[in-house]
Amino acid sequence: MPIATVNGIQMYYRLQGEGPLLVLLHGWPQTGHCWRHLVGPLSRAYTVLVPDLRGYGHSDLPRDGHDKRTRAEDLHQLIRVLGHESATVIGHDRGARVAHRWALDHPGDVERLVVMDVIPTREMWRRMDANLARGIWHWLFHLQPDLPELLVGANTGAYLRYLIDAWSHVPLPEEDIAEYVRAFERPGALRAGFDDYRAAFPYDAEHDDADFGRKITMPLLALWGEHSFLQSIDALEIWRDYAEDVGGTVIRDCGHFLAEEHPGAVLDELRTFLPRDI
Repeated sequence: MPIATVNGIQMYYRLQGEGPLLVLLHGWPQTGHCWRHLVGPLSRAYTVLVPDLRGYGHSDLPRDGHDKRTRAEDLHQLIRVLGHESATVIGHDRGARVAHRWALDHPGDVERLVVMDVIPTREMWRRMDANLARGIWHWLFHLQPDLPELLVGANTGAYLRYLIDAWSHVPLPEEDIAEYVRAFERPGALRAGFDDYRAAFPYDAEHDDADFGRKITMPLLALWGEHSFLQSIDALEIWRDYAEDVGGTVIRDCGHFLAEEHPGAVLDELRTFLPRDI
């Protein structure tokens, strides 16, 4: 099992292929396993790095450091440990939020950025209304101290299956859902995952507010599912307030889990965006 010591933790990663570095960052409630359909095709032209983020999967589950700035620093150090100075970065869900912070804090690290099924965290809170809250009620639940662990810990599998089913338009195979359930049944994993959300206040909010108005300059591709949280939001218009060079599109007949529900459609968009043939 490949493990690197970075920023005071041990981080598990997968590495495949040769060429320029391409980093894939997962979200919640997942691990790097979510990229399984894309690693093979992408590794024909790239060195593909798929870590489990701090607090997820096989990586350490520390009690602190769950803000996006610390996670971005983890990745800044990880690519250097592996002998690289920069990468194209693709992030989904919470991983896309880490990727955005990475591009802000270490712009020389990130050559191109792909964000899947997110708008900037700051905008999620600014635009919170009854309609949006119905879709992302779990954000508010996960913010609470101790209570989510108490209620979810009694039946982790049922909770994760409920959310994965609710967020997907194309059902995920049971064997892959079971992989995520196993990861979050690891002692401390639920708490670390909820701490990802709890880091929103004060840490992530303070960092995001301080950087508002400073646009990232590398090309950014935004992709989202037709049946996801963003179906009624103009994601491209929002991202243009945060990045100078923005493109993107909807993935049709897809929910939240783009890389698992429609990996072929995602690859088609990446072929247009990435500079090397895949």
